[in-house]
Amino acid sequence: MTQSIKPISALDEKLGMTSGTGQSTFRLFAPNENSVELILFENHDDAQGNTYPMLKKSNGVWELSLEDSKLTRYYAYQSGGSGDKIIPDPYSLAVVRQNNYTYPSKSVILPEEKFDWEGDDFMPTPLSDLVILEAHLRDMTVHPTSGAKATGTYKGFIEEDQRGGVQHLKDMGYNAIEFLPLQEFGNIEIDFKNPDLGIWNDWNPYEANHWGYMTSYFFAPEVYYGSDGISDRDAWTGQDGRAVNEMKEMVKGLHKAGVSVIMDVVYNHVSQYDANPFKLIDKEYYFRLDENGNYIATSGCGNDFKTESPMSRKMIVESLVYWMEAYHIDGFRFDLATLIDMETVDAITEATQAVNPDVILIGEPWGGGGYNPGELANHGWASWNDHFRNSVKGRNPRDNDVGFIFGQLWDGNNTEHYKKLMRGYLQEEGGHFKEPVQSVNYLESHDDNTLGDFIRLALGKVGPEEAVTREKVAKLSAEELKIHKLAALNLLTSQGPVMIAQGQSWGRSKVIANSIGSDPKAGQLDHNSYEKDDETNWLNWDEKSLNKDLVDYYRGLITIRSAYPELTNVEKGFRTFIDSKNDLSFGVSMKGDRQILVLLNGDENLTVDYELPAGDWSILADANQADKAGFGMIAKTASVAPQSGMILVQ
Repeated sequence: MTQSIKPISALDEKLGMTSGTGQSTFRLFAPNENSVELILFENHDDAQGNTYPMLKKSNGVWELSLEDSKLTRYYAYQSGGSGDKIIPDPYSLAVVRQNNYTYPSKSVILPEEKFDWEGDDFMPTPLSDLVILEAHLRDMTVHPTSGAKATGTYKGFIEEDQRGGVQHLKDMGYNAIEFLPLQEFGNIEIDFKNPDLGIWNDWNPYEANHWGYMTSYFFAPEVYYGSDGISDRDAWTGQDGRAVNEMKEMVKGLHKAGVSVIMDVVYNHVSQYDANPFKLIDKEYYFRLDENGNYIATSGCGNDFKTESPMSRKMIVESLVYWMEAYHIDGFRFDLATLIDMETVDAITEATQAVNPDVILIGEPWGGGGYNPGELANHGWASWNDHFRNSVKGRNPRDNDVGFIFGQLWDGNNTEHYKKLMRGYLQEEGGHFKEPVQSVNYLESHDDNTLGDFIRLALGKVGPEEAVTREKVAKLSAEELKIHKLAALNLLTSQGPVMIAQGQSWGRSKVIANSIGSDPKAGQLDHNSYEKDDETNWLNWDEKSLNKDLVDYYRGLITIRSAYPELTNVEKGFRTFIDSKNDLSFGVSMKGDRQILVLLNGDENLTVDYELPAGDWSILADANQADKAGFGMIAKTASVAPQSGMILVQ
C-alpha cells in the first residue's frame, strides 16, 4: 500500500536565501505569478545579470538551488507580473540601495562567517526595573560635541572616548535603550513640489525621513548607519553589507555596558512610493485595499500592511525571531500597534517568548483611529501610558491644556486619578492594564514637543510661532528647572517601567534649523521633526553641561530607583496613599525591607506639610537634589515646597 506524502505548507517553508553543504537555496512566496527568475549580479549597479528560472511548487513557493560556486555578490528576482522591475528578496539579510525615493535595491549575498559574540546573551533585566532611554541612533553622536569619531553610526555609538552614545547611558544609569527604527527604511522621500511625479509632495520640503518609520526590508539593518553609509542623492550605499556586523558589535557593546536593546519596529505600513518588494510580488495579498483596489492608509503614514494574511503574519514573526537570534535584541516596541491584528499579536508573543521568556513587548496603543491599550494588556503586552503623560504634564501647552506639574488637574482629573496612575492604572480601577508592569510611564517621546519645549510654551517663555535660537532657550530658568524636577520625580517614582526621551534630562529644545534655507517656520519650536535632518534633531552635548543641575537630579533619581526595589515593585496593592488637605498634593507609601515615602505637591503657591510615621527619615530627594545615600534627616513632619516633591526612607 502506497502512503501519500502531504505537501508542505507555505507557512512551513524557509523563505529567502539559505546556505549549506556547498549550495544555496532561494525561496519566494508568489502564488499568483506565472514565472519567476533568480538574477545574480556581479556589481551592485548592474542593470542585468545571469538569470535562472525558478520552480513553482503547489504551495505557491518558487524555489531554486544553486551550487555556491555560481553565486555572485548580489541577487534579486524578476517575475512576469513585475515587468522589467527587479524585486529584491523581501527576506534580504542585507541590501545595497540607491538613494532615490523609489529605492532601487539588490539583496546582498553575505560571506559565510560566524560573528563572535564572546559569550553575549540577552540582558536579564526585568520589565519592572527598566529605565529606558528612547533615542535616535544618529542623533546621539552626530553633533561635533559628542566627541565620537564614526559619527551617526553603529560603530560610533559604542565608542568609549566621547560624551554621547553609550557613554551617556552609562553616565546616567539607564539600563535599556529603545532605538527608533533600525530596520532598513526609506530615509529619502519624494521630490518637493515636482509636477512631473505622480505624487504631489507639498508637505515635506526636506525630502527626508529622519526618524525611520517607513520600513522597506524587515530582516536587514539600516545601511545609512553603517560606516559606509551616505545620503548623497542617487549614490549607492551598503555595497558590502558591513552594517550587519557593525550593528551586532553595537548590541554586544551595549550589553557589556549593562544596557538592554529594544528596537522600535514598524509592521503596520510601508512607504507609499518606494518599490517595496511585497508590492511588486502581490499587492492584493500583502496590503489592505479599498473596494477599488487602492491602497488604504488608515495609519496616516503610507500603505497599510495586511498583518492578518497568514504569510504576512509568518514574515512578521520570523523577522522578530531573527532579530533576537541573529542580533540578540532584547525586545521590541511596536509602532501603531492597534493596526496589528490580535492573532498576529498572540503569534508574536508565543514565538518571541520561546526564544527569550523575558522578551520585552511594548505596544504603541493607537493608530488608524483605534485605541487599544486594554486589549494589548489582555494579550500580555505592555503599552505607552499616555494617560500618565497627559495627566502629569498636560496635552497642549498652546491652549493651556496642562497638568499636575503646572498646578492644574488635567481634563477634570482629581487626586484619586493620579493615585491610580501612580499604581499602574489598572483595569479594575477604570484604567487600561491588567498588571502595573504593563504601564510604560513617560512624559516625552520622539513625537510632539519635547518636555522642555512643552514647559517653555506653557510658561510663555517662547510663543507658539516665535522664532528663537537654541542658544537663546537652552539654559533653563529657575521656574523651568523647578517644574522639570517635579516632573522627573513624579515619573521616576511611578509604578511600572519608565521611559525617558533623549535630551529630556537637560530640557532639550528642538528648534527648526532651516538647513534647507526655505522653511517658513524656521526658528519655531518643532513638534514633529520626522522629516528634518541633523541640525534640528541632533543632541548638542554642551547643553547637557549647561543644565548640569537637572542632569544631576535625573541621575540621582535613576540611581535611587535602581537602589531601592520598593520603587520598582509591581505587586498590586503594594502602594498605599497619604492624603493631604490639598487636591494637588498626595503621598505614596511603599513597605518592603524598609518603608519609603514619596510626597508630591503640584500646588504653585502652597507648601504642604505631611505628618510622618514615628522614627527618623532620611531624605533621598527634595526640591533641589537627589542622592541614593541621602543628605539629611527629618522626623515628625515633612514640608514639601510648592511644585516639588520628596523621597524619604526610614
